[in-house]
Amino acid sequence: MLDFDRQGALIRTDLPFPVRRGKVRDVYDLGDSLLIVATDRISAFDYILPNGIPGKGRLLTSMSVHWFDLIEQLSIVPHHLMGTTVPDAVRSKVPEADLSGLDGRVMVSRKAKVVPFECVVRGYLEGSGWREYLSTQSVCGVALPAGLKQCSRLEVPIFTPATKAEEGHDENVSFEVMAKALGDSLAAQLRELSLQIYRGAADAAALRGILIADTKFEFGQHEGQVMLIDEVLTPDSSRFWAADEYQPGHSQRSFDKQFVREFLQESDWDRDSPPPPLPDEIVEHTQARYQEGYDRITGE
Repeated sequence: MLDFDRQGALIRTDLPFPVRRGKVRDVYDLGDSLLIVATDRISAFDYILPNGIPGKGRLLTSMSVHWFDLIEQLSIVPHHLMGTTVPDAVRSKVPEADLSGLDGRVMVSRKAKVVPFECVVRGYLEGSGWREYLSTQSVCGVALPAGLKQCSRLEVPIFTPATKAEEGHDENVSFEVMAKALGDSLAAQLRELSLQIYRGAADAAALRGILIADTKFEFGQHEGQVMLIDEVLTPDSSRFWAADEYQPGHSQRSFDKQFVREFLQESDWDRDSPPPPLPDEIVEHTQARYQEGYDRITGE
C-alpha cells in the first residue's frame, strides 16, 4: 500500500479511501475530514520525477506545522490543520507494516471550498516576477521602480496572485482579474491576509538568519469563514535564502530543489518527454539542502 524507491523515498500511497493525487501529496477523503499524506515525490518543470528525495515529505509536513502554529499564535487567520496523527478510521484499514511509513507525513484537515487562486507574496524580485519585471517594469500589474536587480529586495512586499492550473504552469494575473472572479471584498481580504502572514513569517525567519524571498498561500472557505489550507511556507512553496549570503544581482543559494533543476537543465532531457531518474549524488545534495533549511528555520 506504500511504494518506496530503491533509495527509500516514498513515491506512492494506496489507502482504501477516495483519493486525489497532487505532484507531492495524496489527499484522501475520510468523509468528515481529509487525510493529506506528503510523499517524497519531487517535481520540476511540471513533471513528477521517477525517484524521490527520502524524508522530504516528513520535512514538508513538520515545516507546515511549525508555521501553522506561528500563524495561530499571531491570530491572523484560522487554518485547516486538525491533527498530525493517523486517525483510527485509517488505522483500522491499513496494515500495521504500512502505518510506520505514514508517521510524520500526515495532516488531518478540515474540508473547505478551495479558492481557485494562488495567493503569492513577493518580498524580493526573482523567478517569474523578475522575468516579468524585465519586460514591463511591473509584476502582475504592480508597477515597480526602475533599476532593480535580480533578487532585489522590494521596499514593500507585493501581492501577485496566480490562477491554479490542474496541469502545467499557474498563470500570473493582476489583482483586478482576481477581484473580478471572486468579488472585491473577498479578494481584498485574501490580499491583506496573505501580506499579514508573509510579514509575520518573514520577521520570524529573520531571527533565524533566513530571508523569505517569496511564497504562495492557498485559502478555502469553511462554514462561511476564510481558512488557510494546504501546505504553508515550505521549500516547495517558498524561496528561502541565507541572510548572511544574500547579494542582489544574481540568483541566490536556496533551500529547495535547486540541485534538481540544475541537473535537469544541464542534461540532454528535452522537457517534452518523461524525465530521467536523478543520480544518487543529486538526491543526496537535495536532501541535505531541504534538511538545512528546515534546521535553520525551526531550530529543531
